[in-house]
Amino acid sequence: MDWGMKNRLNQLMPNGKCVFMPIDHGYFLGPTKGLEKPAQTIEPLMPYFDALFCTRGVLRSAISPTNSKPIILRVSGCTSIVGKDLANEELTTSIDDIIRLNVQSVGVSVFIGSDYEKETLKNLSTMVNECEKYGIPVMAVTAVGKEMEKRDARYLGLCCRISAELGAKVVKTYWCDKDFDKVVQGCPVPVIVAGGPKCSTELEVLNFVHDGMQNGAVGINLGRNIWQCSQPVAMVKALRSIVHKNVSVKEAKSIYDSELR
Repeated sequence: MDWGMKNRLNQLMPNGKCVFMPIDHGYFLGPTKGLEKPAQTIEPLMPYFDALFCTRGVLRSAISPTNSKPIILRVSGCTSIVGKDLANEELTTSIDDIIRLNVQSVGVSVFIGSDYEKETLKNLSTMVNECEKYGIPVMAVTAVGKEMEKRDARYLGLCCRISAELGAKVVKTYWCDKDFDKVVQGCPVPVIVAGGPKCSTELEVLNFVHDGMQNGAVGINLGRNIWQCSQPVAMVKALRSIVHKNVSVKEAKSIYDSELR
C-alpha cells in the first residue's frame, strides 16, 4: 500500500479505530430532522468524531475549511425517497472534484441483491479505479433497499466480501444480532458498523455498538442515532468510549448519564 493511502487511512482511523459522523442523508431524504442546518448540528459534536461523511454540496456550503476533521465524501446518488428505486444510483462526483476538495476518502453505496446490483458494483469499481491512482481509499456502503429487508450474517457477509474483492479499503455495513463475527471474519478489509434507523432507546444503541466492536468491527458510522438523540453530545461521548477505550455498556451508559447532570 502506498504512503499516501496509508496516511489517509491513518487520519481516518487513528490507532485502527474510528467514529465516523455521517450527515449525507439529505442526498436522498432532503432536509432530514436534525440536519436542517448541518453546520449547527455538527459543531458541538466535532471534538468527538474522527471523520465526517458528507456530500460535496454540504461540504462547500456548510463546513468550514479551517479546523476541519478528515472528510469522507459521498460520491454516489441520483435517487430520492419519492423515486421508484433507491438502488438506481450513479456516480455523482468526478475524481477532479474529489482531489480539488482534498478529502481523505470517498463513499459509494452498493445494493447487493437489487435490480441494480451490477450498476452499483460497477460504480464502486469505477471509483476504486480512479481513486487508486491518487492514493484515496474508497469506503463501500452496503446499502439495503426496500426489497432487501433481511439483514442476516449471510447476506451482510456476501455484501462485505464482494465490496472488498472489488477494491474497497473499508466497508460500512449493518450490525446483525447473530453471527456478526462471521461477517467481519469473511471480509479482508476493516468493517465499520452502520447506524440505520433511529433506535427507540439510548441503551439499544450502546448495546449493538458494543456487540459489533466485540465481534471485530473497527468502528462506527452513526448519524441519526447521535444527532437525533435528545442528548447528542452525551451519546457521541459514550459511543466514542466504547470504540476507542473498549469500555462496557454499563460504563458507557454511566458516561452518557454523567453528561445529563
